Amino acid sequence: MVKSGVLTNYRDFLPLTTATPLISLGEGDTPLVRCPGLEQETGCGELYFKLEGCNPTGSFKDRGMVVAIAKAMEAGSKVVICASTGNTSASSAAYAAHCGLTAVIMVPKGNIAPGKLAQAIASGAKIVALEGNFDQTLSLVRSLAEKHPVTLVNSVNPNRIEGQKTAAFEVVDALGDAPDYLFIPVGNAGNITAYWKGFKEYQQVGRAGGRPRMMGFQAEGAAPIVHGHTVEEPKTIASAIRIGNPASWQKAVMARDESGGMIGMVSDDEIVAARRLMATKGGIFGELASSVSLAGLIKLSRQGMDFSAKRVVCVVTGTGLKDSDLVLKNSEPFLELPADLAAVEKSLGWD
Repeated sequence: MVKSGVLTNYRDFLPLTTATPLISLGEGDTPLVRCPGLEQETGCGELYFKLEGCNPTGSFKDRGMVVAIAKAMEAGSKVVICASTGNTSASSAAYAAHCGLTAVIMVPKGNIAPGKLAQAIASGAKIVALEGNFDQTLSLVRSLAEKHPVTLVNSVNPNRIEGQKTAAFEVVDALGDAPDYLFIPVGNAGNITAYWKGFKEYQQVGRAGGRPRMMGFQAEGAAPIVHGHTVEEPKTIASAIRIGNPASWQKAVMARDESGGMIGMVSDDEIVAARRLMATKGGIFGELASSVSLAGLIKLSRQGMDFSAKRVVCVVTGTGLKDSDLVLKNSEPFLELPADLAAVEKSLGWD
């Protein structure tokens, strides 16, 4: 079966015109998977994971990028530009290549996962590594977009938010209604903004009876929203959310407040532990940043918050293959044995 993509599936909810090209790489329609093993771990009545790593470039960014690129083409743009810690660069490069556009990628030098950088390289993007962090890189990119005839495709582009909100539609379509809670990582804060927009729109047209509490989590070393001020030198092992001045800060706060939710923070140790648990108890391999949603749920559960009668969704924003080098680097050594049946049986305790 050919996947029709976000623009076709949800065109009535998107800012499309008859001149908007209906491009697609097969984005959207990602699985919503229930995990009984992790329900026991967290005390949830029902716990689901939205597997956004199943998008074409391995992250949720494809949902917004397809809209941003389509609207750029509609406007006659030939060049798109973005600042990125990884996933945005991979997505913009892929969609630009698919549509015959030039992608210019600005990344903070030394602060992008090799797997994500490889995706942008493979798609033929023009890549520039800048001295400085993501916030400085985004500031420079915004200046370039104001001076030159190029389209900025970071989440400050409203078309990105429009596309990303379709994940909320899919959650409701799969469950039959909105969940009680939605846990989500917060970096540049575009995704929590988009999900909340989607849940509100679906309720307004009668496709959902309610809206979830939005439970956003940042990394401790990059938690400007939690602290209430920018973080000049954000630090966290989760590079995708290593952001000290989120572009969608105020909209994320609005999502938190309107939904009766929260924006908290988790440590790098909690992020790594959640990633391991998600894989070993749920069979779900997410990138480090995507483990923040489960880490936040575990933290609140251990603090005594009762989810026993609740339906909870954790957003897994990207596949673990994005930063698999970190898993290999920090894993325990595995057995290396001769190709001998007796030796293998003995090592496994099966002799």
